[in-house]
Amino acid sequence: MTQRPQTPAAPLSKERLRLWLKLLKTSRSIEDEVRRRLRREHDWTLPRFDVMSALSRAPNGLKMGEISRMLKVSGGNITGIVDKLTEEGLALRVAIPGDRRANLVRLTDKGQKMFALHSAEHEAWIDEILGGLDADDVSGMIARLDRLNETLAEETDAD
Repeated sequence: MTQRPQTPAAPLSKERLRLWLKLLKTSRSIEDEVRRRLRREHDWTLPRFDVMSALSRAPNGLKMGEISRMLKVSGGNITGIVDKLTEEGLALRVAIPGDRRANLVRLTDKGQKMFALHSAEHEAWIDEILGGLDADDVSGMIARLDRLNETLAEETDAD
């Protein structure tokens, strides 16, 4: 049996780059599958789901700018989604007393019920997609990603 020549381990910077690429590929694969299912099952987009998710966690409503910041997307994108949700009776705009320029957006009862159904289905999809991972895999990955997020936050705070 022929042995391969020993090669020095890749520098840590190359391994970090490899890790980032794997994280990106994995995240995109999961996101692409969720997008396909939302489109196929409900004729929804992922941004629409994300806006409804943000609104579902804020029963008193959110300003458009707050939604935009939370989801890290432009205000124009949020406006189009909120307009459509409002037309469909899933969300409504509520005037803010003392601020004529701003509105709060919140889900209607119909929107809350619809999102509850869709979010339960979304959870089941994620459970299915990640079904190859056991409890130890999941908890280990969560711990490592939490550590990564802490490190990233520390670097951002240092700037």
